[in-house]
This record gives sequence, structure tokens and C-alpha cells, in this order.
Amino acid sequence: MITLKELYRIGYGPSSSHTMAPRKAATLFLERNSKAIRFEVTLYGSLAATGKGHMTDKAILDVLDEPRTTITWKPKTFLPYHPNGMKFQGFDPEGHITEDWTVFSIGGGALGEEGKQNLTFEEIYPMNSATEILAWCMHTGKSYWEYVEECEGKDIWDYLEEVWNTMQQAVRNGLEHEGVLPGPLGLRRKATSYYVRADGYQHSMRTRGLLFAYALAVSEENAGGGKIVTAPTCGSCGVLPSVLYHLSVSRHISDQRILKALATAGLFGNIVKNNASISGAEVGCQGEVGVACAMAAAAAAQLFGGTPAQIEYAAEMGLEHHLGLTCDPVCGLVQIPCIERNAYAAARAMDANSYAMLTDGAHQVSFDKVVEVMKKTGHDLPSLYKETGEGGLAEDYKRMWDTLHTR
Repeated sequence: MITLKELYRIGYGPSSSHTMAPRKAATLFLERNSKAIRFEVTLYGSLAATGKGHMTDKAILDVLDEPRTTITWKPKTFLPYHPNGMKFQGFDPEGHITEDWTVFSIGGGALGEEGKQNLTFEEIYPMNSATEILAWCMHTGKSYWEYVEECEGKDIWDYLEEVWNTMQQAVRNGLEHEGVLPGPLGLRRKATSYYVRADGYQHSMRTRGLLFAYALAVSEENAGGGKIVTAPTCGSCGVLPSVLYHLSVSRHISDQRILKALATAGLFGNIVKNNASISGAEVGCQGEVGVACAMAAAAAAQLFGGTPAQIEYAAEMGLEHHLGLTCDPVCGLVQIPCIERNAYAAARAMDANSYAMLTDGAHQVSFDKVVEVMKKTGHDLPSLYKETGEGGLAEDYKRMWDTLHTR
């Protein structure tokens, strides 16, 4: 596995796969072809199908300049390696191609080429499965976060501090911002109203309402193009911050303990990214919101004093009970059903934590087994239900939208 810095990416929404990664690819291509006078970019598959709603074209044109760049959309063409394919071509003054580069957005803002999954970082984690790492914890008496520190080095804490600061600011920004989110849905921000209303309830309902408010705040910031952290993706960026923010405020947990929980959460997210996928275009929303729920459940279990076995169990439940979750963004936007799913998954993460903490950590289905099944399930899902915006909720809304606008 590679560094957590590739999992926790600090950037601007609304989509890690459709916004962050294409922008990064365009930047890398421009650096190598700075003398090119014209560019042609072809977007394939899921990236093309929902790219306009996710502002993919804007992300690319911000780097390559619109007057000299042409973008071609091919939503029906899926390249073998991954559904999110991109081809960049540069041309010199004589019309010759300076470079022809096919690259893929493989989830969470990461780029990959066929036969080479990562373009930046080397493998630094010798153990890549939860089963191995849990056995290591049991043998050494150490925690998951200590394994992260051994592999990453102590400078990882400086980066995780920046991640935590960005997450907190995203919550605060989201609670302050009101109005309608960009796009044709006319979807109003709800975080502020949830936050205000939650205060009028008794403890249990108030706690749940605040958790919802924090998750909505970050997800709405992402949908509005605000600054967030992929955890593990933009579309699922509200789950982990809401759980951590809620626990830090309600239980007065120190930042130092939060950073350790972030390391543990990142480790479980990294396991999925390495052994399966966190790309909605490849495995559906189970790889985004499902993995985010697992990460948040693991973090919560650690903060509640869970053993390594209980933490693994909490993460396993967080992912297991999202198996088969489809990715069907309405109008290709990271709004419906994405925003509500973040709030719901945050609550599920807390429930998984509570359930695991009532046990001794022993259970039948391992986290690794669920990751394996998630990968198989994702590959079995028709492409209609994997971020193309052509099936499920997106299809029904599109039919209604077309009917209304043809009257």
C-alpha cells in the first residue's frame, strides 16, 4: 500500500474522480508539453457520462486554457482498464502530436495507467490486509495507528493535522453557508437548519441531529465546490469528518487522539483502495460511502477505547451493510442521493461502533472478506448503476425532467 497522503487529498469539490484527478492529469500533461500550442482531450465512459455535472470540463480547461483546447465526450466508449478514461494529445505549431497520453481516474483523485496503478508514490506498507495487521497488533500489543507511524514515519502527523484542520473548517463553513447549491436541481443547503433544529431535541435526538448537520455541512461544501478532504472520495467526504467533529466537540477529545483515529481510519480505507476500489465508476457507491462508513466506524471505535479486534469489527460492519450500494447521481451531480447518504452513513458508523463495543470483537466475517465481496459485487453491477447517471434514481429523474421540459 502507498501513503495515506494519497488517500486523504486536500482539494476542492465536487468530485475526486471527475474534478480533482482530471485537473491533476491536465497539469501533468501541460508540464510535459509546455511548448504545445493546441490540445485535444477525449473523455470516455463514466467520466464522460457525468463529467459535465461534475465540472470535469472546467477542471481541465482551467489548466489547459479553453481557446486552445477541444474536449470530446464519449460516454458509450469504455476503455478496458477503468471506466474513467482520458486521452490527452498535444500539438506543435506544425500540427504534429507532441504526446498521446491515455490515463485513468481510478478513485479518490488518484491517477493510474494500465499496468501501473499509481503515478507518484512507492509502496511503503509491507502488510496489505486487515487480517495481517490485526495479527501484528495482537502480537506486538500495538495499535493500528502505530503501524501507520512505523510505515509512514513521524512526519505523517503533520500532514494529518492539516487534514484535520481542513475537515473542521469544512464543517464550520458548511454550517454558515446557506442558499441553493449550483446545478439544475435547485437543491437547498440543509446543514444550518438541521444544526439549529437539533438543539431543540432531547439528548439522543439532538446527538443524531448534530451528526447529520455536520455530515450535511461538509457534503454541501463539496457540492458547492468548497475545500474538503477526500475520505476516501469527494462524494463521501462528509462521513468521517462529521463523526470526528461530533466526538471531538461532545466528548472533548484532544486533537492528538483525533489524529490517531484519522490514521486508523485511513489504514482501513487504504486496504480497500489497494485490494478492491474506492471508485464509484468501478464498484458503485459501496466503494465510496460504504468505505467512508467503515473508516468512520473504525475511528469511532478507537476513540471509544476499542481493542484492535473491536475496531476491525466496527469497520467490517460499516462496509458489509453497504454492500451492493449503487452509484446513480441525479443529473450527474454530487447532490442526490449523495448528500443524504453521507449523513445516513455517519449515523451507521456510530451504530457499528456501538455494536462492536458491546462484543469481545470476535465475529465470523472478516473485513478482508467483505472487501473481496465488495469488489466482486461491484464488478457484477451493470454500468448503469456505477456513476454513469443512466440508471436507478438518475434514470427516473431524467425521464421526469425531460417530460417537464418538453411540455
